[in-house]
Amino acid sequence: MPTLDITKTLVELTIDICNIESVSSNEKALADEVERVLAGASHLNVVRDGNALVASTSLGRDSRVLIAGHLDTVPVAGNLPAELHHFEREQVIVGRGTVDMKGGIAVMLKLAVEIVEPKFDVTWIFYDNEEVASELNGLGRLAKNYPNLIQGEFAVLCEPTSALVEGGCNGTLRVEVSTKGVKAHSARPWMGQNAIHELLKPLEILNNFQPETVNVDGLDYRESLNAVWVTGGIATNVIPDNAVLTVNYRFAPDKTAAEAIVKIETLFQDFNVKVTDQAEGARPGLDRDAAIQFLAATGAKVGPKYGWTDVARFSAMGVPAVNYGPGDPSLAHADNENVPVGHLFDVEAGLRGWLTL
Repeated sequence: MPTLDITKTLVELTIDICNIESVSSNEKALADEVERVLAGASHLNVVRDGNALVASTSLGRDSRVLIAGHLDTVPVAGNLPAELHHFEREQVIVGRGTVDMKGGIAVMLKLAVEIVEPKFDVTWIFYDNEEVASELNGLGRLAKNYPNLIQGEFAVLCEPTSALVEGGCNGTLRVEVSTKGVKAHSARPWMGQNAIHELLKPLEILNNFQPETVNVDGLDYRESLNAVWVTGGIATNVIPDNAVLTVNYRFAPDKTAAEAIVKIETLFQDFNVKVTDQAEGARPGLDRDAAIQFLAATGAKVGPKYGWTDVARFSAMGVPAVNYGPGDPSLAHADNENVPVGHLFDVEAGLRGWLTL
């Protein structure tokens, strides 16, 4: 297992971090190394909670910003150890976690130690169990156990964005729309009522639905409403008396999950609707002073985040947040996961400029 050395190049540090395997719930070895590095920086106060770490400056600055990333990865699929490769005209690091999101962790760790006098007070957050069930999420646990430690004016989550800025995120809602029928032998269907056939009506609602594009803080968030799962029936010779259509609604952060639920219940008012999962969206807060300075310093293009990320947890605490990190998000979790070296240096330069200029 590599020993992390902050004096190494950003590329070498990224490879070493990737090669400390840290599949969800197995982050201890990496958390130990990150803690050892952070503890050696006299300008940081370090608090550990399980395998999550919070390292903060206390310089009396006028504002505090948060920079966060998760230590865990999805399971390894023959893609460790990570290695440096040359693809066409660029260098890339190939291996599990390079994109999601140890490239971002390497940038964070290097900057946390090297920037001794940032122009904001900075709280660096390294947390566990992001890739698994929400109730295990280390950022959520920190919010419960140390809420005062993770407050600030603005937050950056170093999730992969191809070194672009993705502000806030859509919320997500899953519901089950169910229909009832009457069982019968499939040779005598007129003796029953087919619950699966009754799903035609909610499916027509979905087909006719026109999703909105909603402008929030200057960014256009595209909503979506889709059927994602269908269940029903007990045997191939029985007319089903029950069917369930699972619907996923991705809603813009101008509305709460409660408002999204009301909208979906109204849309499917003639059916039984059961909410099975919900997560609030997050406004980007690009009108905040720290955010304005962040965008100016990075010079990165800004767009909305359609998927859900932990920026929503910050938003729930009243801290607007954006996603900004190295790596193409479409390669997250892929067997050929790889991060361009250029992305690492772009994000490192963007964050360093924001925190120091």
